[in-house]
Amino acid sequence: MTIFTLILLSIGLAMDAFAVSISEGVAVKRLRIKQALTVAITFSVFQAFMPLLGFILGRSIYNLVHNYSNIIASILLIGIGLKMLYEAYQEEQCERDGKCELNYNLILLAIATSIDALAAGFSLAFTKHLNILFSVTIIGFITFIICFSGVYIGNKANKFLNTKAEFFGAFVLIILGIKNFFI
Repeated sequence: MTIFTLILLSIGLAMDAFAVSISEGVAVKRLRIKQALTVAITFSVFQAFMPLLGFILGRSIYNLVHNYSNIIASILLIGIGLKMLYEAYQEEQCERDGKCELNYNLILLAIATSIDALAAGFSLAFTKHLNILFSVTIIGFITFIICFSGVYIGNKANKFLNTKAEFFGAFVLIILGIKNFFI
């Protein structure tokens, strides 16, 4: 996996956390750096840990499925992207209809937004020439920057970007899945 592909994957995975970070920023009247750091650190730790966990699980069954590894990785990435598209669409409808339920527990939000990263980590187990520790460090670092920025953007821009970020992330993952299918 090239560094460019890893960066794109990291950005794609971070988009749902970015959307939640924006909503956290929107919810705060007077933003302090400690609040932005708390959100960014929480999301980046989970976004880095879950791919590592997925990678370990994926490697444990690698010998059973290694002949189909590109197909499995592609299906997982495309599936994650489609799931993100669906969730972004649902959230957009929720906001339009005004019937949204907010969940304020940051840890639960971090777990929920990193489930995609778990599945991506599983697909990374089938990628040749991959340094998983470097990869999860990049995923965590990029997530930190994106989420830290997201809190401030949300605080300034209100709710304009929320679901658009998730749509973007979904498209990135689908494109990576299609690209991986042909490698």
